[in-house]
Amino acid sequence: MDLFSNQIDPNHNVLPKDGIVNYFGPILNQDKADQYYEQLRNTIPWERDIIHMFGKRIETKRKVAWYGDLPFEYTYSNSTKKALRWTPELLELKNLTEKLTQETYNSCLLNLYHSGEEGMGWHSDDEKELRPNGAIASLSFGAERKFAFKHKASKEKVGLTLDHGSLLMMKGTTQSHWLHRLPPTKKVDAPRINLTFRTIKIDLTNF
Repeated sequence: MDLFSNQIDPNHNVLPKDGIVNYFGPILNQDKADQYYEQLRNTIPWERDIIHMFGKRIETKRKVAWYGDLPFEYTYSNSTKKALRWTPELLELKNLTEKLTQETYNSCLLNLYHSGEEGMGWHSDDEKELRPNGAIASLSFGAERKFAFKHKASKEKVGLTLDHGSLLMMKGTTQSHWLHRLPPTKKVDAPRINLTFRTIKIDLTNF
């Protein structure tokens, strides 16, 4: 299923079952979205992501950064990152996202895809550090990209296009029952920046 409509309903559940995904569409005007894109592209200390698979260390073309309320450690693909403190721009976007989604977040994973040829394979955001069934809000800047979901049992697929300055939220049992991915494409040659706000479980004895 593809969603192409001038009327975007943020209360509509994109998924047919076993989870909740809401697409808010663009939440910023063109000028503001462009401004945030340039600030994030030029001021974030982007680093190539390091993942470990099948006993091999792989350095991705995609670049990442990790921010949070505290210096949280977050491990995925057998690689651990420690959160940096929020920048003013990220705090502004976090506050706006919390207002629109009516959820709270304490951390954010940022991804920089240099072109459509860089993507992300099928996965779920279900790492042990994350709050179970917690909301994950995804902000997109730059190139429009297709985004897809696949049910783990039925293999049913759902797809939509993420616009520049748009917001998508996943919550409930979505991560338990669905995989998602950013499919690569040769049709897009412009960069995309993605911010995924999430909640890390806090053990204050570690801080």
